[in-house]
Amino acid sequence: MDLKAGDVVILKSGGQAMTVAEARADEAVCVWMGEEGDLFRESLPLAVLEAIEVADEDEDEDEDDDSEDDAEASKVA
Repeated sequence: MDLKAGDVVILKSGGQAMTVAEARADEAVCVWMGEEGDLFRESLPLAVLEAIEVADEDEDEDEDDDSEDDAEASKVA
């Protein structure tokens, strides 16, 4: 698996999303925010990680705006 800093990963066994801070040959240094707002940092073997896709919040907002515009246009027509 080719990871780079900024990629979002999750443990194959589940858990919350983590951001890769540093990618090495056989491990990745990951950071994540705990439920209480604490910042965690841990080196994890690549074998236990899988990359995940994260939707940009800006894209979601744009899609919501488009949906509202479409709904308004339908009411007018």
